[in-house]
Amino acid sequence: MTPSEKLELEACLKRVGEILYNNSDTESLENLEDIETTVREKVLEHVSPQIAFFLSEKRRELVEEKQEQ
Repeated sequence: MTPSEKLELEACLKRVGEILYNNSDTESLENLEDIETTVREKVLEHVSPQIAFFLSEKRRELVEEKQEQ
């Protein structure tokens, strides 16, 4: 990862964090366990599926390119 990509990723993740926080029940975030649980739930619900979809699409593209050669 290039330094500029790392900075871009950090900025995107900061924004993702803000969005997820704004859409969480902040009153229930009373201790570290509550925070960890909420983060895990939000990541599993919103972030992981998008990453998995992106990675599966990239894999499919690579397989198709290889088959065409």
